[in-house]
Amino acid sequence: MKKEIQIFLTAIMFFTRIPCPKWVDHNAEYLKKSAKYFSLVGIIVGSIGALVFYGFSYMFSTEVSLLLSMVSTIYVTGAFHEDGFADVCDAFGGGWTKEKILLIMKDSRLGTYGVSGLILILAIKFSTLRETPIHLIPLTIIAGHSLSRFLATTLIYTHPYVRETDDSKAKPAAKSITLSMVIVSAIFGLVPLLFFKTPLIFLTLIPCYIAKVYLGAKFKKWIGGQTGDCAGAVQQLCEVVFYLSAIALWKFI
Repeated sequence: MKKEIQIFLTAIMFFTRIPCPKWVDHNAEYLKKSAKYFSLVGIIVGSIGALVFYGFSYMFSTEVSLLLSMVSTIYVTGAFHEDGFADVCDAFGGGWTKEKILLIMKDSRLGTYGVSGLILILAIKFSTLRETPIHLIPLTIIAGHSLSRFLATTLIYTHPYVRETDDSKAKPAAKSITLSMVIVSAIFGLVPLLFFKTPLIFLTLIPCYIAKVYLGAKFKKWIGGQTGDCAGAVQQLCEVVFYLSAIALWKFI
């Protein structure tokens, strides 16, 4: 049990800024196994965003509360996945060979494609959540974070890690994922959907999975697999697609 707790805390430490006990470190072996808790981390991050929205909604408008909620989740994660999404936008927007794409993704500087991508995806997040029925916004935020991280986990499972010479700390988390780990991630990723009043919410899985398959195919074509940035891009896109799909669903139920 203690080992399992350490694996979970490793995921918390790696993917968020939430303080962890000093005895938790970047153990590569634990980091490999922590993938099964990615969706649970999403529930935690989403819950923080939901609580921030709920609390501030008593003082401010829905718009201001949503912006503060988005700020809280970005702060808690250190913009970890947003950074990956921006890197993918820059790399696949400006690179035309595998080598060039991987080089741009590793570059810490932000280019035009990355800036444009971040602005647009954050704007879509805000706009879609604003159109969500207000009483469903907290649950929708939680579900969006958990489900999108589950789909990012499936990318790691289905696509090989391509930076074989990369010594980044992220490498263990992007490799060696097993089917049992994906199943555990799926459980945590889908649990929030059970709290919606209708089972039709599970239909949102279809467009979300299509989005994951689309990006996965693009990554496979151009670089032969995935990197940590690719998984971050999948998380961001699938989160937005979930919000869009949920809005479309509310129109018919």
